[in-house]
Amino acid sequence: MKGSPKTRSQAATAQAREDVIVFAVCGFRFAIAAAAVKEIRGMEGLQAFNLGGINSRIAKLAYTLERAGTTYFVVDAARHFCLAQAQPSRVMILRNSPTAVLVDSTDRIMEISALHALPRVFTHEERGWYRGLAVVNGVVVMPVVNHHAFLNKSELEALRAGLERVRGAVTV
Repeated sequence: MKGSPKTRSQAATAQAREDVIVFAVCGFRFAIAAAAVKEIRGMEGLQAFNLGGINSRIAKLAYTLERAGTTYFVVDAARHFCLAQAQPSRVMILRNSPTAVLVDSTDRIMEISALHALPRVFTHEERGWYRGLAVVNGVVVMPVVNHHAFLNKSELEALRAGLERVRGAVTV
């Protein structure tokens, strides 16, 4: 009935809806919150990542990207998810973070109707990689990534410190 208040279940469903960007890595589909992505672009401007011993500790880091005075650390999504070598063609720059993600392709923005908790079969580091499983029209379609997991707080601190050291050595 038009104008009638929403029932509790209708309100919960409305609150659960979220726009996500669908992307692919090594033939697998993933989703990421659309609000977490600042920009999707091609691979032009990427520079090979080389920051001394940090390269061996953060092997998933592939490149850096300078954009509007900010250095973004570009994570290879295939390495992050422990998948085979990928054929990346797109970079997703994350919002409010110096992190970008190298993916094979981006597909579209879609609205998910619910986000289900991960099944118990997810037991190791992958529990941190995902926020849950996306449901569209009652069907589980793909995992929704936790965008904070691409580079955790300690990895970002090590990268920032290393970058400051290198820049300080260059300017002296």
